[in-house]
Amino acid sequence: MLGDSLVHGGVTSPDALRAAAADHRGRGALLARRAASLVRTGAESAMESRLRMLVVLSGLPEPVLQHPVRTRHGYWRLDLAWPAVLVALEYDGRHHIERERQWARDLGRREALESDGWRFVVAIAGDVLATPGLTLQRLEEALRRAGLPVRVRSTQWRRHFPGHP
Repeated sequence: MLGDSLVHGGVTSPDALRAAAADHRGRGALLARRAASLVRTGAESAMESRLRMLVVLSGLPEPVLQHPVRTRHGYWRLDLAWPAVLVALEYDGRHHIERERQWARDLGRREALESDGWRFVVAIAGDVLATPGLTLQRLEEALRRAGLPVRVRSTQWRRHFPGHP
């Protein structure tokens, strides 16, 4: 997650992090390589990175980050998406409901995209931090309903997300 944030801030790139980790020798080298292999461009917040890591560590297919969608209703970017099956996983921080204009814009955008066939799973902080297992179930169900034959294949996420329900 720190790697995603460094990339988002323009400090480095995923390739540079992978190269640095590959050159590292000694204690922690394997862990550094594994962590660097998981860094991506596109996460715009720490919670988006956490949500992506939850998905990836569960064995579900890796999403596209900040996927652009243009419809007759406008142009948007989706936090995490599986465009082939029109499923989006959106992280809504507190500002998405505390600012009425933002909330109204989000609802209108989702309705417009749903009318074009997109399915949404919306996660808030508690979904990621307190009930990550339930969040994975919701996502798995949405992906399956969209026709993607998937299942959570790994419990590796449990080591990094202490709230298991």
